[in-house]
Amino acid sequence: MTTTEPIPRPAEPGTLRAEEVSVVIGGRPLVDRIRLTVAPAEVVGLVGPNGAGKSTLLRTFYRALRPTSGRVLLDGDDVWRLPGKHLARRLAAVLQETPDDFELTVHDVVAMGRTPHKRAFQGDDATDRAVITGALAELEAAHLADAPFNRLSGGEKQRVLIARALAQRTGTLVLDEPTNHLDLRHQIDALRLVRRLGVTAVIALHDLNLAAAHCDRLCVLHDGRLVAAGAPAEVLTPDLLAEVYRVDADVHPHPRTGLTQVTVLPETRATGDGR
Repeated sequence: MTTTEPIPRPAEPGTLRAEEVSVVIGGRPLVDRIRLTVAPAEVVGLVGPNGAGKSTLLRTFYRALRPTSGRVLLDGDDVWRLPGKHLARRLAAVLQETPDDFELTVHDVVAMGRTPHKRAFQGDDATDRAVITGALAELEAAHLADAPFNRLSGGEKQRVLIARALAQRTGTLVLDEPTNHLDLRHQIDALRLVRRLGVTAVIALHDLNLAAAHCDRLCVLHDGRLVAAGAPAEVLTPDLLAEVYRVDADVHPHPRTGLTQVTVLPETRATGDGR
């Protein structure tokens, strides 16, 4: 990409903290007294089976869902006490589901990431255009700039939504299943990009091997509770996988990379007691 405008650096990575966060909906506890701190520039993966509470917890981080009790803090500030635009300059989110029943181009969607940095009705300036172009290029989506967003494939949409978050230039990212719909190479590229940005990141992931390869720590949720947290090699044990996922699995370092590798054993079903 060639441009005479410097692309602004992301904001400083923040410290994101959940303090005894609980969410109860319809009398059912979806998240139960979660305590979690993500340090500046740390990449933390949220893992757990369907219904464990990952998306619900993340929604409290980017203020889509108010906790029933407890607080979410960004650098010590309660996110629910911050003006929306101020929070959006510091924290960006990539969601699982985004409405696409609108007629916007890919460029227009990514340009939404610049809104927190502008006055009402202010158009894009040269810096905004450089940021938008750069974000699309990072996700190998520059060729889609003029395409209607609602006509893209699922994987293309996901890359555009990550580019929109990138265009916000925040220091903290919350990503809910960002690798959904992406092919294998783009999954790896997206997670490597998060690491390369040097931001604070919380990422909900289903693929345990991807999570182990790209996250500093893993936090395992089960039935709304945080049941384990630590380095991938410490957390991903056969006993935990049997208890939480109800599968029989081998866990071992990959012979070439040394990264923690989970192999689910076929034709077996764990009983939950580690056997």
